[in-house]
Formats: sequence, structure tokens, C-alpha cells
Amino acid sequence: MNETAVLRLRQAVRRIQDATRDRAITGHGPEEADDVAGTFATDGALGFDPFPFLRALYEAGSHAVVIGQVAGIMHGSIELTGDLDLLWDGTPEQAHALRDALTAAGCTNLPDLDRPQVAYQVTGASGDLCTPALPWGDMDIAPCLARAVSTHDPAGFAICYADLDDLILMRRSLGRPKDHRRADELEVLRP
Repeated sequence: MNETAVLRLRQAVRRIQDATRDRAITGHGPEEADDVAGTFATDGALGFDPFPFLRALYEAGSHAVVIGQVAGIMHGSIELTGDLDLLWDGTPEQAHALRDALTAAGCTNLPDLDRPQVAYQVTGASGDLCTPALPWGDMDIAPCLARAVSTHDPAGFAICYADLDDLILMRRSLGRPKDHRRADELEVLRP
């Protein structure tokens, strides 16, 4: 497994921490992000560190796939973020693994995993947990789970994240200004 993607994410987390070190709390969470600036402009970026949760997912046997801007960063995007969004298959077995990971990462209010999209919060990160049942415009999102790529963190765990082509299609399907901007950036990063 290649470590480049996880090293990009580790560098981005340090940049997020440096950029937000003196930022005052505004009371605006990631759910209040605007369609241009994204979650980096919210309080979600304060103390953002997805690594404990990513490790907990791996240790719990979760097959959740990182999507959204964290996946973009792992592919080389330079835009920062304040949330960690995940795609998972919605099966009872994976719901169990996801609950175990959430609990291990400090989630005190477990979300209802019977819904196609739910918000979560753990120590260091928050975001959305999405299943293929969530409408993605004309895109069939389920195959993205099988096409996910992975990287190995030097701390001893793997992280699965959306394939570059799938991530670009997800961005285009969502269609917000930040998604088009980020899809354009990702297009340039194609090998």
C-alpha cells in the first residue's frame, strides 16, 4: 500500500491546525457551512484531527470509505476542510463495526444508522455517514465502495478512500460551487 495519500492528509491536518490556532469559536458547525467556503470556515476545523477515528474504523473492521474533501486532500487537493465524510454500505454487519468505531473514538450520541445520511461527532472530527441509498443525482454510488483505494498509515492502520474518478463524479453530481471548483482541481491531478 502506498503511504503518499496518508502523508498528504497528515500535512493537511497540520496546516489546518496552524491556520486555525488563533481563530475564535463562532458557534457555526460543519452543518452550517456555505456552498463556497466549505467546512474549513466553520468551527469544525478547530481541533480537526480525523486520525483517531480513522484508526478506530480500521480496528473495528469497518469498510467505510473516506469521501468529500478529506478524500480530495488524499488525492492531492490543497483546499483544507473541517469535516470527515464517509460512505458505507448500510448493512447490519457494517453498522455494528461503525458503532464500535464511533464509540471507541469518543462518540457520546450514536447516530441512527438506519438512515441514508446521518451526522456524527467524535473526538477530533465530525461529518456525515452516507450509504448508497442517499440520492446522488444520476450517479450510482454503490460501486464506489468496491473501487475504493487504500493507503497505509505509518502508525499501523489502513485508510480506504474514494477513487479519484469516483470522487470527481461525486463532486460533479453534488454541483455546489465548492464541488465544481474542487472537481476542476482534481481533474488536473489525474495521472
